[in-house]
Amino acid sequence: MTYKSPRIYLYKITFEEVPYYYYGVHKEKYFNEEYWGSPVSNKWCWELYTPKKQILELFDYTNEGWIEANKVEQRLIKPVLNVKWCLNEGCGGVFSFKASSEAGKKGSAKNKKNKIGIFSMTKGELSLAGKKSYESRIKNGTDGLLKLTKEERQEMGSKMGKITYELGLGVHSLTKEQKSEAGKKGIRATLSQKWMCLETGYTANPGALTTYQKARGIETSKRKRIV
Repeated sequence: MTYKSPRIYLYKITFEEVPYYYYGVHKEKYFNEEYWGSPVSNKWCWELYTPKKQILELFDYTNEGWIEANKVEQRLIKPVLNVKWCLNEGCGGVFSFKASSEAGKKGSAKNKKNKIGIFSMTKGELSLAGKKSYESRIKNGTDGLLKLTKEERQEMGSKMGKITYELGLGVHSLTKEQKSEAGKKGIRATLSQKWMCLETGYTANPGALTTYQKARGIETSKRKRIV
């Protein structure tokens, strides 16, 4: 390998105006080939701001060198994949929360347009399928969340809440007025629900049934939605 031979290297892209950053690896076709990464959904940052490239590490120009470069890249990206300023959307087949959410929205919109999957079902069919799925998971203990302790569920909820807040997703993408209206609709929908205690047969809305069961030492999971 000569001084001006093509290289395999690990690099980091930063921007003069903002704290965003991006990691990547590149295999040159010729020495000092101009290359600024291959972003997809975050290409806007390259277009709006001034990118700067820093070569972090060089690797042998071989298949083994390319494999090692990718391994090092993954070790760098994984801890920051869902951090606000990281522009990487995937790492070793794992996608960021934001990328997964956007892909899910696109897939859902396509299925809705073509009436595929759940979008081919009536409201009654959806309700029945949901009830059967929930009851099956409860009965067989196959629901991942049901296997977690209360503390583990709280920790998971806290982490996901932080991620959605930092990325401005879900409820954090709504205006104050939209949040208020959504809250009112949610309350109305909850109060209109009727659930039955599986031990006593008592029926009430979710909140009232929770109070009823706790007062009698009954597990609040022992319930079934009837309306």
